Amino acid sequence: MNDESEILREVIRLTLYSAITLYMMAILTRWVAPFLSLDLYQRPLRFIPAITDPLLKLIRRTLPPMGFTDWSPVAALLLLWVVRVVLVKQ
Repeated sequence: MNDESEILREVIRLTLYSAITLYMMAILTRWVAPFLSLDLYQRPLRFIPAITDPLLKLIRRTLPPMGFTDWSPVAALLLLWVVRVVLVKQ
């Protein structure tokens, strides 16, 4: 039983790590899309704004305006990185 619980704990840890990492990659894609001329509203990439907008809008309301640069993706990546380190301990 102890061996099974260790395996389950490891699967949960790796799943959480992977999910947070994929979300971070979606935010990075959202951030660099204008520079790469990617249209995020076409069919294959339409899910990226849908999953990243809630967190980015929350951070935009929290951060003070800092000129023409949108720092919300950077803040989101740093926040997710800290959450991943704390939750997964890796």
